[in-house]
Amino acid sequence: MSKYLDPYTDFGFKKIFGEEANKDLLIDFLNSFLPEKHQIETLAFRNTEQLGPIPFDRKAFFDIYCEAKNGEKFIVEMQKAKQNYFKDRAIFYVTFPIRDQSEKGTEWQFELKAVYYVGVLDFEYDENEERRKFLRDVTLKDQDGDLFYDKLHFIFLQMPLFMKTESELVTRQDKWNFFLKNLVSLDHIPAILHEPVFQRAFETAEIARMSNREYLQYEANLKIHRDEYAVMETAKLQAHAEGRAEGKIAIALEMKKDGVDPRVIAKYTGLSPEEIDRLDRATRHQISDQATQWIVRSHSNCRNHLR
Repeated sequence: MSKYLDPYTDFGFKKIFGEEANKDLLIDFLNSFLPEKHQIETLAFRNTEQLGPIPFDRKAFFDIYCEAKNGEKFIVEMQKAKQNYFKDRAIFYVTFPIRDQSEKGTEWQFELKAVYYVGVLDFEYDENEERRKFLRDVTLKDQDGDLFYDKLHFIFLQMPLFMKTESELVTRQDKWNFFLKNLVSLDHIPAILHEPVFQRAFETAEIARMSNREYLQYEANLKIHRDEYAVMETAKLQAHAEGRAEGKIAIALEMKKDGVDPRVIAKYTGLSPEEIDRLDRATRHQISDQATQWIVRSHSNCRNHLR
């Protein structure tokens, strides 16, 4: 059993950063990423359930929603799993604190306070991009890369890409990243984190300090987190296995069409003679376009080998 709770669970993340008694931890964490002109002195938590202006509008549920003394808004979220339209979702979420700034009457001149979306991600949302970055600080810029608007920021922390060790921690930002990335596996406070704010963070995250009610809530939440992870990993393995099976069938169909001996087909695809005999045209029509493209390349390789 870990000494400290898992910050990637809803309970753990909100326990550390989302409670009134721990606002100083959230302020220190956010300030490590914010520019000097947007540094937070004090903040107040706001309702995390956001409603549209009419009953039929969609709702939004934030992990943490807070407002600085100067009116700037901050949405802070721990995102555990990759999902479709993740960036669209982040854009949709910031529309709520933007819209809520509208004032009734004729005197309002459309002046807005800054809005920040801070996402701590337990996955890589841009893993297919050539240049992967741990930190993405996104603002509105023009075609020349010049800043167009400085009151809307998206900060994404792709935690799997944070690789610094304890000896490599330099900035405040480094220390918070290390804390979140490694908390559940630590059994003591690292020397470099022996600072008041981090000592409080470790105390807050220590499971032994929880009440019985909190512990039961955490265990229930941890079970959900583990179940979700298991489902995702199973889905990945199943998709991989199905892809390999589909590829084998596709190659076998093409080789069979060319009159290749079934024993040779079995040797190069791993399919049994019985499975090869059962292949028919209906199976061929079920093959995806992606698999078909792979067929051509693989079939060509097999022909060259047979020669």
